Amino acid sequence: MAKLSLLALTLALSLSGTISAMADQPGPDWMPIEQVKAKLLSSGYSSIIKIEVDDGHYDGEGIKNGQKMKFDLDPKTGEILGEAPE
Repeated sequence: MAKLSLLALTLALSLSGTISAMADQPGPDWMPIEQVKAKLLSSGYSSIIKIEVDDGHYDGEGIKNGQKMKFDLDPKTGEILGEAPE
């Protein structure tokens, strides 16, 4: 019985890790990152340091007006949802 419970726990943990890893992937209807970068550059960013998928949106860092900024973006439109100095 203990072996069966351990096997079930191991399987559940491995599946939850797979689901978590899959959750941080761009959706099929998301704006491609290259277009997102272009939109950021046209909105005042002079360089983009990183963009990543996090909790259903794009997260990133860049330089705007000479200052390092963190930003959150709408994944479908690339619109800035929030930004703050880092």
